[in-house]
Parts: sequence; structure tokens; C-alpha cells
Amino acid sequence: MTNFNYLFSEVAENDLLRFRKKITFAFMSARKFLYPFSILYGTAMRVRNQLYDREILPVHSFDLPVIAVGNLSMGGTGKSPMVEYLTQLLKVNYRVATLSRGYRRKTSGYILLTGTETASEVGDEPLQFKYKFPEVAVAVDENRSHGIAELLNVKPKPEVVLLDDAFQHRRVKAGFYILLTSYSKLYRNDLVLPAGDLREPASGAKRARVIVVTKCPANLSVEEQMEIVKKLKPTAGQEVFFTTIAYSEKVMGRNGSYALKDLQKNPFTLVTGIANPQPMVEHLEALGLKFEHKKFKDHHNFTEAELRELQHEEFILTTEKDYMRLKNEISREKIFYLPIRSCFLQREEAFEDLVLEHIKKSETR
Repeated sequence: MTNFNYLFSEVAENDLLRFRKKITFAFMSARKFLYPFSILYGTAMRVRNQLYDREILPVHSFDLPVIAVGNLSMGGTGKSPMVEYLTQLLKVNYRVATLSRGYRRKTSGYILLTGTETASEVGDEPLQFKYKFPEVAVAVDENRSHGIAELLNVKPKPEVVLLDDAFQHRRVKAGFYILLTSYSKLYRNDLVLPAGDLREPASGAKRARVIVVTKCPANLSVEEQMEIVKKLKPTAGQEVFFTTIAYSEKVMGRNGSYALKDLQKNPFTLVTGIANPQPMVEHLEALGLKFEHKKFKDHHNFTEAELRELQHEEFILTTEKDYMRLKNEISREKIFYLPIRSCFLQREEAFEDLVLEHIKKSETR
């Protein structure tokens, strides 16, 4: 009977995989029919960019270094770890401020975080920044120009502003643009919305000072890196870097921490509400951990019914971003998160030098 049940479950799983493949193929085929609309949208975005490039549409500049981190595609490229990397780098010698839109928050306008806010008030990513760097000025404002102006009134005054997810926010002219693209989905291999996932045509990459290919395999060869550089076709003066995700060996929570390997003792529930949880899933599976994965859409706002269901779980592991939304909703002894950070495969000092040189040049103007 046990063998029969095992065989039945294996067949059911195979059927499910085939069904998913068919759905994925049908979805991708359907998106191809949207290509004419992508041409229209791409044309509109090119015109928009030209209007900003020529300053026919108003562009605001500021008398301090403004560094913008962003991407061309929809989510999942590792913007938060990069902003945290830059914050960690710069806060040693500079007063740093971060400014985000506060995606999916239920408020509007400018808010300077104190750390007592909820994710629904300010967004999960800004709350994560404040949670990790309490000494840093962290603000949200959908109007980035207004947000920077407000930050300049903060005492002590910030010396550097990091703009999170601001590559398409052309009303502010940053002095230094960092463009992120995921190793598994390079922007050169994608199409503009709605047939693809690009927010604007790949030609927009020319605004970047550096391009960072994120979420790479840790053992990515130099030869493959060179092939990717050829695909990205950087312009003169642009530099391309490669990073991977480095996972902590500990899971953290308000009740302390556990060694990640200790989770091998008992199955647990993994809860994710991010654009691409697959790298995290693969990392946990590679460690031999047993878990049930409850996957939600990016920046998911959990319903009361979903929270009640999660409250019944014995042990929940989640991402840092999801932890910001769940830490006050789930019993503290049940929920933990796995910290991550961006780790350069090579030439980390070269990347840091470019950023620091820009700031020093801005100070002398």
C-alpha cells in the first residue's frame, strides 16, 4: 500500500509539472501577441526619455551627491541588497540618507522614518533599511524631488542621498546611476511591456555609470562573464560588475538567532512574498532542509485569514523584506528571517572606488 501511495503521489507530481509547463508555454505564447503594444509602449518611453535628456521636461538637480539604484525590468534584481551595500560602504565617512517611493504603502507624501512605523505605512523595504541602519535617515516620497528637498532639512544634513528603485524617475537627475540586471534574465534578452518585462527599452541602459549583473552563480567563470558583457553591449565609459547572493549562516528574529543548519532537525514553513524566491529555495534545498513553501506575490499584503493560518505554523522562515510585514503579526518565537547580502565575484574595490570618486568630485564642485 505504501508503494502504491508513493507511486500515485509521484505520478500526480509529474502531471502537475506537465500542467505547469503547458500553462507557462500558453502564457508566453499569449504574450507574443502583445508585441505590437510593446512597440507602442517602447516608442512612448523613448520619446519620454528624449524629452528628459533634452530637459524639455523639467529635471531637478541637487548640490549633493545623489546615487540612483534601479533596473530596467520589473522587480527581482536585488535592489535592496545593493542599497544596503552602499549604505554600509558610505556611512563610515558620510551622513547617508535613503529615499524610496514606499511601494504598496497605504499612505502618501513624505515620511521620515523613526523605526516605529509599519510596512503598510511606509513600505517593507524602507522599513528594512531603518531596521538595519537606525542611524541613517530613511525617507519615503513618491515625489523624489520633493523628498530630497525635505531630506536636506534634516539635522544633521545628509551628505549623500541613495535613491532606491529610481532608474525611471527622470524628474531627478542623479549624478551616478547603478543599473541592476539579473543573471537569469538579462535585459538584453527581454522585451518591453506588455510582451516582456522591461519598463523601458534596453537603450535606457546608457544612463548607467555601472551595470551590475546580480544573483550570479558563485562559481561563474571569467569566460562566461565576458560573454555576458558582450551581450550587454556597454557603452564607452560604462563598467560591468558581477555579484552573487551571500546567505547568512544564521536565521534571525526578535527571540534571538539559530544556526541555519539546525533547521535540519525539523521541517518548517518557508514564506516568501518577493519577485523571485527561487535562489533562496535552491539554497535551502542544497543544505538538505525540509520545508513547505508558501509563495505569495511580490510585496504581498497579508490578509487576516492568511495571518491566522500562518499563526498555526510551528516555525516560519521568511525573507528580510517579508519579515518587516510579518514580525508584528506572528508570535515572535515562531518567525525568523534569513539575512542576505550582495557579494562581488571580482573587482569589488574597483566598484567602490568608482562610487567614492564620484562623491569626492561632487564635493569639489
